[in-house]
Amino acid sequence: MMSTPAFTPVFFDRDLSWLKFNELVLEQAENPAVPVLEQIKFLSIFSSNLDEFYRVRMPVLHAVDKIVKKGKKEINIQSSAVQAVALIEDQQQKFGRILKDQIIPELEKNNITFWYDKPLDNGVFSETSNWFYSQVLAFLHPAHIIKDKFYPKNNRLYFLIFLKKQDQGEEQVVLNIPSDKLPRFFSINQNKKQHIVFLDDIIRFHLPAIFKNCTIKNCYSFKITRDAEIDLKDEYEGDIAEQIEKQLEKREFGYATRLLYSPGMPLRVLEMLIDRFNLHHANRMPGGVYHNLKDLFDFPVKNTGLSYHEWPAVIAHPVQTQSPVFDDISKGDIIVHTPYQSYNIILRFFNEAAIDAGVEEIYVSLYRVASDSRIVNALISAAKNGKKVNVLVELKARFDEANNLKWAKKLKNAGASIIYSVTALKVHAKIALVKRRQHGRLKYFGLLGTGNFNEGTARVYTDHILMTGNGDLLREVELLFIFLAKRVKPEKHPPIYFEHLLVSKFNLRQRFIGLIDREIELAKQGKPARITLKINNIEEQVLISKLYEASNAGVSINIIARSICCLMPGVKGMSENIRVTRIVDRYLEHGRVFIFNNDNKPEVYLGSADWMNRNIYHRIEVCYPIYDPQIKQQLLDIVDIQLKDDAQAVAIDDQLNNVPFQHNAKPQQSQLQIYNLLNKTSH
Repeated sequence: MMSTPAFTPVFFDRDLSWLKFNELVLEQAENPAVPVLEQIKFLSIFSSNLDEFYRVRMPVLHAVDKIVKKGKKEINIQSSAVQAVALIEDQQQKFGRILKDQIIPELEKNNITFWYDKPLDNGVFSETSNWFYSQVLAFLHPAHIIKDKFYPKNNRLYFLIFLKKQDQGEEQVVLNIPSDKLPRFFSINQNKKQHIVFLDDIIRFHLPAIFKNCTIKNCYSFKITRDAEIDLKDEYEGDIAEQIEKQLEKREFGYATRLLYSPGMPLRVLEMLIDRFNLHHANRMPGGVYHNLKDLFDFPVKNTGLSYHEWPAVIAHPVQTQSPVFDDISKGDIIVHTPYQSYNIILRFFNEAAIDAGVEEIYVSLYRVASDSRIVNALISAAKNGKKVNVLVELKARFDEANNLKWAKKLKNAGASIIYSVTALKVHAKIALVKRRQHGRLKYFGLLGTGNFNEGTARVYTDHILMTGNGDLLREVELLFIFLAKRVKPEKHPPIYFEHLLVSKFNLRQRFIGLIDREIELAKQGKPARITLKINNIEEQVLISKLYEASNAGVSINIIARSICCLMPGVKGMSENIRVTRIVDRYLEHGRVFIFNNDNKPEVYLGSADWMNRNIYHRIEVCYPIYDPQIKQQLLDIVDIQLKDDAQAVAIDDQLNNVPFQHNAKPQQSQLQIYNLLNKTSH
């Protein structure tokens, strides 16, 4: 039974906290230590993140707003939605200043002209005309706003054009900008310079060729962002894949959450858009001249001198070419730290399982996989080779549903047994199990990870993957797969006991509370008591309150939280012994590491679970202990390096601000130091 704290817990707003993380991403775009092409990528990531926020979180904020205001005549507090919009407006202003005042001049210094909101010179215009008539024109589909049935799709780009024909009245036409079909940027080399032009401008400057015998009175760009939620029935008797497919078709036409429009759009025009497309409940936000600047990720400049210096992936564990990888795992656990270390050994695990005569059965959970996944192709080969392949495909992985559906069908056609999770429960665990017969005995080999089995994201996400032959751990993995195959909710199933694994919906929250309680007791006995968490998001209030309790008991707590952090650090009488930092650098921090000092005998867990309500209560997550002393020490060293980062890390204060550290004489950049550490130990 949990004790009642002697303080009133206070928490940050989760959405404002996330927006502060995205602000830190934006700040990397103006960081002079970041090469200019990488600065452009950070602008792209910021823009992409913001689009997702409007698709996923803004509908929730508006719904909460309605609930709060219902039946109340006066609200004295500023709603999270209002605060979020104000914060976003400030960030977008900063975005424009960084791009125009810093990045474009820096490109110009390197003989790259980015034609941003200005007329083209004759030479460049002539080249764009050739491309317009040969490539662009075929994809343009004008729609009269009054006469035609037209419905703007999610995050697609459009022009609203006002035309005047001779002796006729004014017409309004919507014209698509086909960035879903063509590159967003056109690049040519002239006079020893590279010139880059927006697709938008190529169309804009050729409007007279599209609307002949018309006067172009005005042209305004806009886009509409729509709610991304898929409405699945909790109790659905048909095929869940069929249900997902039907819902995906509706997503592009979902509830509008934002109308983004070009500056200078008159109020009468804005009101016409709102009425015509039923945008009365959407946030109306003036943006820049161009929208969907997430497309900057494909900015067409290939100059290695303007990008990060390459860090070639280190070999995690040298495996003899002719001997099976399973032989090496039999000798002891192996850990892979992506992207610092090569992902090839993970690919080899699945590839060898597909052809190894001793492998009888394969189990794997897939949440987000690469669009051209080698791992899934290996599973298809395994099924065709007569092995029993059991694949849990999570069809409800937001924005990956279509890709996962595609692979599920291919796996099923190859003879694999496909498992789908129950409608109201996502399976987010990153686990794989191979059963292999050796010398007449069946042996277990497994992968347990903090990130998806995805060779694409493994190049940019920092994650940890344990390769193990530990039978105690892997029998519990098998037990979980057997349960998931039954497609029942955990609360409607006899309890399953996990001794080694921490599994949400079964024992994860309780075990974490027990581990925190142990540190509290050690602190009360005057013994060293420390907790270190490296996590993407921390929101769940029971666990945060328990950390507050530990802080008050004298436990020293360090948290590296990449994005959402609802825990308020440094508050006297509540969290004064808690320090929270964020790290944003060339790689996306994604691994989850949980360290409990245990009287200087540290216990280390890795896993898929953030401390979010969804992870704790609405998903199947797996965290797992690290038993190998050398691997444990390596993880402790890596996290210690990150705690000392004063170059790319910031502290989160009790006002939710990102506070930079004062640099030492030699700033500590943790990702570079981790790479150097792993590179050194591999030789």
